Amino acid sequence: MAKGTAFVIGATGQIGRVAVRVLAEDGWEVRAASRGGGSDPGWPEGVRPLALDRGAEGELAAALGAGCDVLVDMVAYDGGHARQIASLADRVGSAVVISSGAVYEDERGRSFDTQGEPDGSPRYPLPIPESLATVEPGDRTYGTRKIQLERELLASPLPSTLLRAGAVHGPHCRSPRELFFVKRALDRRPVRVLAYGGASRFHPAHVANIAELVRLAALRPGSRVLNAADPQAPTVAEIGAAVDEVLGVDSETVVFDGAPAEGSTVGLTPWSAPHSVVYDMAAAERELGYRPVTGYVESLPATVASIVDRLGGGDWREAFPGMANYPDLFDYAAEDAWLAAR
Repeated sequence: MAKGTAFVIGATGQIGRVAVRVLAEDGWEVRAASRGGGSDPGWPEGVRPLALDRGAEGELAAALGAGCDVLVDMVAYDGGHARQIASLADRVGSAVVISSGAVYEDERGRSFDTQGEPDGSPRYPLPIPESLATVEPGDRTYGTRKIQLERELLASPLPSTLLRAGAVHGPHCRSPRELFFVKRALDRRPVRVLAYGGASRFHPAHVANIAELVRLAALRPGSRVLNAADPQAPTVAEIGAAVDEVLGVDSETVVFDGAPAEGSTVGLTPWSAPHSVVYDMAAAERELGYRPVTGYVESLPATVASIVDRLGGGDWREAFPGMANYPDLFDYAAEDAWLAAR
């Protein structure tokens, strides 16, 4: 007998692919909605893919039909999406929605949004509890839109679990941070330079662990916010060493204290920051009985393989255009000049 009906929005995205599979394997009847209406070879028989443009007037309500027991939304972004979901409360039992750890701010009001300002890097408590203050809701940034999403859903009559995800990783990622080390290994780059002593930590969240939280929240409806992250938060130096191990290379790691010199990006990585970001998972363990299904190092081989496969020997900017938003990831000439001058 099925546990119930699940309707997943964003089903072919990085997290959605795994969540659909996990829910179906757990006994849910799953309708898997995405813009293109595609499917995944890992999904069990019985999953029903469908095309959905949630931005088209009335299309989500029409696709939902008589309703579902749980609506799982991977791509909800702001207050408009919150109101769209809440408007369906008469035919949805509960919702599980992906939010972000980017909503937090420290005691001085610093957040991910202030990192580009002088002394703007947040200094969060370690680990970060869900009770920590957040940015104010609004339309200005990713974080302010996500907290707007959270607050409007939590104020609605629909029981909604919001999962504040860390640095999402795993196969099918469009902007994999691991590319920083994978490409260096493939290029036979013998050395990498890391700022902040190589000790920066930005808590990763594997798609399988987020999917497990989705599964558990679907079984225990309620209105709550929970962090979503892996059991470990490795340093950037540890991540580099782990990628080397997967690819069978041995790179020298050179570190220096503090930030790069003004105007330089040598030493910066997609994880780098003056202060670490680590999320507290105690509430998820307590409220949902959550236990992680994988760790960062254990999951890394599949992540690395997917990056290598997508690169295919071509230009990394074409394979992962989103990573071009980071400044000068592979400026080897600048690194060599810095190494020669030290």
